[in-house]
Amino acid sequence: MLPSAETLIKAVGCTTQVASRFVGPVREACEAYTITSPKRLAAFLAQVGHESGSFAKLAENLNYSPERLAEICAGAPRASRWNSLLPRVSALARNPEGLGNAAYGGRMGNRAEDSGDGYKYRGRGLIGNTGAANYEAITELLARKFGGVPDFTLHPEMLEIPRWAALAAGAFWEAQNCNRLADSDKFDEITQRVNGGQHGKADRRARFARALKVLGA
Repeated sequence: MLPSAETLIKAVGCTTQVASRFVGPVREACEAYTITSPKRLAAFLAQVGHESGSFAKLAENLNYSPERLAEICAGAPRASRWNSLLPRVSALARNPEGLGNAAYGGRMGNRAEDSGDGYKYRGRGLIGNTGAANYEAITELLARKFGGVPDFTLHPEMLEIPRWAALAAGAFWEAQNCNRLADSDKFDEITQRVNGGQHGKADRRARFARALKVLGA
């Protein structure tokens, strides 16, 4: 089973125009990474749909109001990087580059905050690949299966192209054994591997239920 444009519109909630841009890349990714059963496909579409705002957002925005950023930082786990940014909200609000560097600098393969790596390697693609180490890993994983793969560490913006956005999501899905989890009805564990937590749990579950219904599962 591979998704049609109509499936994407109904399951993901994207527009007809967006579905027409993504149906080819998503089908290619699903076929390449065996995301072909109703359970697997529903879980995949739910997760990438949430992460990308129904395929409308292929790069992490990070442009938060002071109120929203304070809410995010205060709600993050104690001792986490995001929680530690609470005293800096006034400087980082409406400052996407500064926030990206502060939130992601010095971890996930990125150099220190002042290097600019945090913002450069912010979340991109359908599943929000984040950090220089992950950009490098996705480059290597895709190069094993496909020709002409760009080096995403040198050209991170290429993950905003639908084909690479979808294939990178598929490669991540396979690397994290998400098909096995979908087969075992462990959707929340997939969320853990995609998100590193359970952020957006209710929306992900709602999307999953909708996709299952659309796919007749």
